[in-house]
Amino acid sequence: MFHEAKQQFVQYLQTEKNYSSLTIEHYIHDIDKFFLFLLKEGVDALEEVDEIHAKLFLMQLHQDKYSRASVSRKISSLRSFFSYLQREEKQRTNPMSYVLHPKKEGRLPHFFYENEMEQLFLVCDGEKPLDLRNKAILELLYATGIRVSECTSIHLQDLDLTMGTLLVKGKGRKERYVPFGDFARNAIKHYVEEGRPELVKRDGMTSLFINHRGEPLTARGIRYMLTNLMNKTTLTASIHPHMLRHTFATHLLNNGADLRTVQELLGHSHLSSTQLYTHVTKEHLRKTYNSFHPRA
Repeated sequence: MFHEAKQQFVQYLQTEKNYSSLTIEHYIHDIDKFFLFLLKEGVDALEEVDEIHAKLFLMQLHQDKYSRASVSRKISSLRSFFSYLQREEKQRTNPMSYVLHPKKEGRLPHFFYENEMEQLFLVCDGEKPLDLRNKAILELLYATGIRVSECTSIHLQDLDLTMGTLLVKGKGRKERYVPFGDFARNAIKHYVEEGRPELVKRDGMTSLFINHRGEPLTARGIRYMLTNLMNKTTLTASIHPHMLRHTFATHLLNNGADLRTVQELLGHSHLSSTQLYTHVTKEHLRKTYNSFHPRA
């Protein structure tokens, strides 16, 4: 009973919602955890699930020391699952509608300052094929703010080096065009003309970024590459690809870009997602003021 309902929901996410495989994996993980909890509670039919079970599950998550973000994601996943069952008339009520999301921790996204970015660019100079590729990736991530999954899915035909634009295939199969400047254009051109041909090992390969085996570069490969670059600098912070997305947005806003433009460039569906970066820039202004104003 549980398995059949889950499989139908997964098909709905794939066909109607066009969610990525990674997003669907998160849904499956959250639903499976709830099913396991129900079985331990002696519940073997979805019709028996009520708000008491939902609240007990929430208590269990808190006891297991799950973060607020993880708890909130599980609530959202299960609320969507039961809403789908309601729509299909397989469930009369949504037990998760009685559960409130935990208050967000309010952590600000980490980003690099401009001088820190300069250090990263300096250490990836080199003329070997992988050096050219790494610099092109770093320049492009910083120039466009694209997600690492969007970076790994770029094909040669998505690039327009003359216009300095990139066709990005984002979440939910949404497409958008993003511009990039001369630094990224030159780095990509150098890589495509002199580095990439030495990495490609078979005809018909259209992926822009290639690993040393001649295969399309993965998100894990980009994370590994960035970590290696970071280790060559004097910086002490850790790095992950999303930090470059945060840096892109923060630097734009710090230099006067309007919020709606940044929203469009990032591919955010809702302005509220982009507004998070205004808090980052306000914090930056506050620290600058406290550091330099004589009566701060």
